[in-house]
Amino acid sequence: MATAFILINSEIGEEKSVLEQLLGMPNVKEAHVVYGVYDLIAKIESETMDSLKKIVTDNLRVLENVRSTMTMICVEK
Repeated sequence: MATAFILINSEIGEEKSVLEQLLGMPNVKEAHVVYGVYDLIAKIESETMDSLKKIVTDNLRVLENVRSTMTMICVEK
């Protein structure tokens, strides 16, 4: 099982809309609006590292109102 935490910057005022989109994705296990440098954090799980990369690149980074992301891949659980 591959796990990553994704730090997300959204367009100003669009945090809740991005959160709703994230929570509708099957591989998103948790998602929260946060204060600080980033606007949201999401926990993503997938069967393989390759499928995890595909989810982040093809599904998450292209969500409406997502400006940028930073992916932190977990080494151990």
